[in-house]
Amino acid sequence: MFKKIIFALFFSSLTVSTSALAAKKNDGSHIQPDNYYPRVKIETTMGDVVVELDRRRAPITVNNFLRYVDKRSYEDTIFHRIVPGFVVQGGGYNTDFDGKSNFPDIFNESGNGLTNDLYTIAMARQNEPHSANRQFFFNVNDNESLNPGRDWGYAVFGMIVEGEDVVDAMSEVETEYSLRLSANNVPIEPIVIKKVTVLPPL
Repeated sequence: MFKKIIFALFFSSLTVSTSALAAKKNDGSHIQPDNYYPRVKIETTMGDVVVELDRRRAPITVNNFLRYVDKRSYEDTIFHRIVPGFVVQGGGYNTDFDGKSNFPDIFNESGNGLTNDLYTIAMARQNEPHSANRQFFFNVNDNESLNPGRDWGYAVFGMIVEGEDVVDAMSEVETEYSLRLSANNVPIEPIVIKKVTVLPPL
């Protein structure tokens, strides 16, 4: 009888541990877990962009991004900030300029050795260094000012491998001041993210 009780307790703890592990893995790390360089296709109203993510150097950031992709949370969001010769930023608002819900903020991996060079993808954030959650941007220039120095920089987590011309075209659209966002550099004609998918490993 005693052995049966011990076995039942062991089996129960094993089940709890497995459930806890499964819950923990819902952070994006479960998506192509053995692939250090997953590729993601971003389909927009201006064309498609494929990015190769660097999970080896930016594991927290890549897994976070893949988590939003997995939840289809970037679909029907917009690129709401376009600064020519600087950045194309999006992923945070829908077409009505309503902010999308987000997972908790992540640790800033800006010191990973990746720099904000032309055609890289990086995380947007507030002034607080560890405040990134879902918004990202494409660098449309070599933006050394966004790299870490005396202060925390902006974490780069991949690069564009297809669709550089699409991002260049995005960076040149006409923008205006938006009363809804209380911000400049908002495209007059919305650039919408229609679909984001993780591509099969190469």
